[in-house]
This record gives sequence, structure tokens and C-alpha cells, in this order.
Amino acid sequence: MAAHAVPALYAVLIWWFSTGLIILLDHRPRHTHPWSMAAGTLVLVAALYAIGASAGDTSEAGAYTAFTAALLVWGWQEMSYYMGYVAGPRKTGCPPTTTGFALFRAAAATSLWHEAAIVAGMAGILALTWAEPNKFALWTYLILWGMNLSARLNMFLGVRNLNAEFLPERLGYLACFLRNRRMNALFPFSVGIAALVTILLAWAAMGEGIGAHEVAGFTIVTTLMALATLEHGFLMLPLPSAALWAWSLPKAAGTPNPPAYAGEGACGTGVRGVGTGFSGEAVPLSRPSLTRGLPSPAEGGGNAL
Repeated sequence: MAAHAVPALYAVLIWWFSTGLIILLDHRPRHTHPWSMAAGTLVLVAALYAIGASAGDTSEAGAYTAFTAALLVWGWQEMSYYMGYVAGPRKTGCPPTTTGFALFRAAAATSLWHEAAIVAGMAGILALTWAEPNKFALWTYLILWGMNLSARLNMFLGVRNLNAEFLPERLGYLACFLRNRRMNALFPFSVGIAALVTILLAWAAMGEGIGAHEVAGFTIVTTLMALATLEHGFLMLPLPSAALWAWSLPKAAGTPNPPAYAGEGACGTGVRGVGTGFSGEAVPLSRPSLTRGLPSPAEGGGNAL
């Protein structure tokens, strides 16, 4: 059991700490962000180097290195978006009458460059690990990307719990794209598929005759997938997920049910479907988690986790 317990615990701890660190840096004063991004970019370069260097390493340490480096690459993607350096061409909200595909297009424009950067990151990791035996960096990144996309689609369709306190005030205009709903048609499929993938990865981690590299690597990605599935649950279930990262939030942001962000160009004063009377869909938006976005209390809706 120790062979599985240690990598699982490592995955949980680095997921928790890395998420909190990103939230902490994102909520720091604006003048600190260039320094944070400069340091983050140096870490990004080091992480990409580590991915390439560990691609041929089939030791237990190689699995840990690949996972950690891929997580750092993803962390840079999150920082660059929430600090506003790599976001999208649209930096304002939209009229409250905007619905359907027009709203989706406006929402997509707020993060277009961010999405392109994610694809570029995947291509870079794929190139670094091409024809090499250690693929755990690539699999880690793909899990983060896939669960990120799933969370965004679910938030577009509407979820019970939104991420008001995790959203920096300067991105307040994004609130007009959010929608609060108790359930959507995609959510059960998202959780079901995620749970199935988790089971398959766990099966691989417990396979007979595999070495320490495979045991560590598959246990780590299984744990990451399970955490991402749990975070999906936080979208709908009344659980106090915000408490996990209370240490990283400004005191005002950590209070329950904070006021809705209006922001420059925001549509009205609240979240769509949350005490505003607005119709329409929701933005594919999530909190700065390494599995992207599975929030806490609903903004203005009175739904405490």
C-alpha cells in the first residue's frame, strides 16, 4: 500500500498548495504581477526542460518529475490568464439581452489567447515526450486540460455553485457571463466519464508486474483525475470547498456570499440567473484551480457549500 499511498499523498498536497499559491498571487496588488509572471516564466522554462530531461527516465523519480513539471506548466497558463497577460481580445462584459450563440462567442473571446496558449503548451509537451517512454507529463497535462474543458462547458450550461471569491476584482466583467442552475444535462455525463477514467487509471496503477515507475506515475494521475472529479462535484454539491484555500484569499474575499462583481462593461450587477432576472447561457469560466475551476459558494444566490 505504501507504494500507492506516497505518490497519492504527493499529488494531493501539490494540487492543494499549487492551487492556493496561484490564487494568492492572482489576488496580490497589480504592481506585483510583473514580478510574479517573470518568476513564473522562469519556472515555466525550467519545467519544460525537466519534461524533456525526464522523458526517457523510467525510474520512480522520473514519474514524479514529469508530473510536477507538467503541473508547473499548467500553473503558468492559469497565472497568465487570471493576471490578464494571456487572456483574449474581449475585456468587457456584454448587454444583459445577449443570449445563445452570441453570448457564447462573447464569452469565448474573453479567453481566446488563453486557449491558444493551452494548445501550444500541449504541443510543446507532446514534442518533448515524442517517442519517449515516460509519458506522464503529457497525461498530466491532458487530464488538466480535459477536466478544465469539462468544467467550462458545465459552467456555460449552469451550475449550482459559482466562484465569486476566487475571481479577482479586475476580472469582474466576467460575472455577467455566469449562470446559476441546480443541474444541467451535461453534468451527469461529465462526472460519469471522469469516474470511469479514474477507475481505468486505478486499474493500471494496480496492475500485476508493473515497475516502480508505472506504479508511481499511474497512482499520481489516478489521484489527479479523482481530485478533478471531486472538484466537479463541488460545482453542484453543498460542500465547503472554499475552506481548502481560505489561507490564499484576501480576508474580504473569503466571506460567504460576497457581492456580485459589476466591473467595467459588466451586464448589470450580478450573475445571470442569480437574482438578476437575466436570461441566457453562462460563460465557460472557472476558478484558478490546477484542474480548472470547481468552485465554492454561489455568487449572490445564497447557496452555501
